Parts: sequence; structure tokens; C-alpha cells
Amino acid sequence: MTFLTWILAGVLAGLMAGWVVKRGGYGLRWDITLGLVGSIGGSWILRSLGFYPGAGVVATAVVAFIVAAIPLAAQRKFWATERPPEKKDAFWRYGLGAGLVVLVAWMTLGPVQQPAAVAAPIEEKTYAVTPASVKVKAGIVTGEVTEMKVAERVEKGSDRIVTAAKLTGTLKLKNTSANQTVRLLEGKLRYIDAKGQPIKLEDARTEPTFKFATYGSERLDPGQEAIQSLDVEFPAGALKANALKEIRLEFAYIPSSYREETVNFAVSIGAGK
Repeated sequence: MTFLTWILAGVLAGLMAGWVVKRGGYGLRWDITLGLVGSIGGSWILRSLGFYPGAGVVATAVVAFIVAAIPLAAQRKFWATERPPEKKDAFWRYGLGAGLVVLVAWMTLGPVQQPAAVAAPIEEKTYAVTPASVKVKAGIVTGEVTEMKVAERVEKGSDRIVTAAKLTGTLKLKNTSANQTVRLLEGKLRYIDAKGQPIKLEDARTEPTFKFATYGSERLDPGQEAIQSLDVEFPAGALKANALKEIRLEFAYIPSSYREETVNFAVSIGAGK
């Protein structure tokens, strides 16, 4: 907006030059050109000297008009011409002047652009799970679930849910068999209320299931351990006081006989080269 003010002030000075001093000029085009040169050049000089006005649009417009008028006044005094003013110049001066008035009026009285709405801050609300760690045992597989917590992201002030609640934690499993391997398949969590009934997730939310992966393989040899991260959906209904009684972990695995075989194969080493 400030740069546009300097441009408009230069054009206005060029238009008024022909009205204030009717003789001595080279025509409308030269008057506007000199006005723009004075306005833009004056803006650059004042910026360089550190005298750029900071009192708003009005002060900027006044200073811009003054510096724009300097080269016009100098031309009329030192390089004046006896060329008579042309009628078409007067027509264009009045036409451009009217257009300039309309433009300034629209800039001043037109619709004010509303500032962009500021997004409400988002905060993470965390719910403690007690106990945070529990032991698990299913046949030859034992383990522990640790660091359990529930978190959701809400809009500060309105408490509008931005990201629905999720349960996170770490599942550690171990194959306690001495002679069987275990192939882990998948697991699922169920949230049980005080009546022993599952608490359902809201519509459009996925079931709280997860896949096992231990270093890229789901196989556990005898004595081997696996660590699985949990990051699953948690029902909003379970966040209510005394609504959740227990969490049920269901997982499937396939045991198979563990065998070790010994194979001997004859080799010979050639001469070194």
C-alpha cells in the first residue's frame, strides 16, 4: 500500500502541474513522467537518509506529493517551453484526475479486508492408566505390557476433539518353551466395562488391532523375546469415570516343534595365489 501511495502521489503531481502552471510544460506524458520520477526517486532518497515518514498513509502521501512536485517545478523554471497547451491534454488530465479520485475513494471507503482467523491452539490431553504395567501369560508365551497411557488432542478453550483418543504402550513377549517355536500372528485389544461388556468404538474408527513384527519376522524361537509397540484406537466412552473395568488382550500364535539338525559336508582348500 505504501508503494502504491507514492505512485498515486506522483501521478497526481503530474496532473496538477498542468492545472497550476498552464504554460512551460512539455505535455501530460512528460508531466506524469517527471512526477513519477520525483516520487519514486524521493522515496528511495528518503529511505537511504533514514527520513522515511512513519506516521501513516496521510503523512506518506503528503511527503510523496512534495518530492514529486520538485522535478516538475524545476522543469517549469529552468527548462520551460513556449509550447501552447493542447486541448487533448486537458481532456486526459480531467479524465485521469476523475479516475484517480475514484480509486482513492475506493481505497479509503471500500471494504476492509478482515484479518485471517487465528487457529485455536491445540493441546494434548493425557489420561493415566492404572496400573501402567501388567503381566500377561498365554500358554507358552509370557510377557508384560508397560508404559500404558491414553492421549487425545483437543482444541484449547472449546475442548473440541481434534484427534480421537488412542492407547499407547509397549508389549514385551517371550517364548518360554524349550522345544517349540512360536509364530505370532496378530493381536487385538478389547475394553470391558463394569458389566463385562465390550465398550464399542465410535463409528468410522478402526478396530484396535495390531500386527506382530520382531526384527522383520514374527517367529520366536525357544527363549527368544519380542517387543511390540502399541498405538491403537481407544473409545471415548471408556474415558468416563468408572466406565472402564479392564483391558482384554487377545493374540493368536501358532506353536510348532523346534528342531536342530547337524549336516557335515566335505571341502578342500586350493593353493593360495
